[in-house]
Amino acid sequence: MARRLVNLTLDNLGDLPPRCRRCAFWELDPFGRDRAERGGDTELEKEAWVSATLLDWGSCGKLAYVDGVPAGYIMCAPPMYVPRSFAFPTSPVSPDAAVLMTLHVLPEFTGGGLGRTLVQAIAKDLTRRGVRAVEAFGEASWTAPHCVVPAGHLLSVGFKTIRPHPRWPRLRLELKSTVSWREDVEVALERLLGSMSPEPVFRPV
Repeated sequence: MARRLVNLTLDNLGDLPPRCRRCAFWELDPFGRDRAERGGDTELEKEAWVSATLLDWGSCGKLAYVDGVPAGYIMCAPPMYVPRSFAFPTSPVSPDAAVLMTLHVLPEFTGGGLGRTLVQAIAKDLTRRGVRAVEAFGEASWTAPHCVVPAGHLLSVGFKTIRPHPRWPRLRLELKSTVSWREDVEVALERLLGSMSPEPVFRPV
């Protein structure tokens, strides 16, 4: 199966699962979200948030496609762009970290490491932009798809708990350690392939 990862933009926002496309859980504070839900404006609010964040900060997520079909996505931004992050009992997020808002892989694509791939992709992108870490509020009692990532999944992809809580622990992923191994592998491959390059063939003029 061919995998492709792209930045989340207004052009591909419609490729999010319908439930996620209409959700503004992270993009609004609890009171703003309630108002938007009563007015039926959550889809417009999410689009406005993505547009503003792209303009002010840059890429705020990745979309994964498998054989051309949308298979999952991840969203991340500094805490000042994520009103909901201040509403958790284990807030605030550390000043040197971005917030992993949500990570979702469609059921038919789970079990293939796509979630880990999305985390690694956003980690590498953030590292290049000078961000030192990613923090997330995990849901310890996760039983069904939700806007908050299961704490167990975050632990499985390298996050460490920095503020425990019976339901909403805050976890942290140091970015340098996350991407350094991958960069080391890429450099080693480049050197190996370079050493295997064939000698140039000189042809008489």
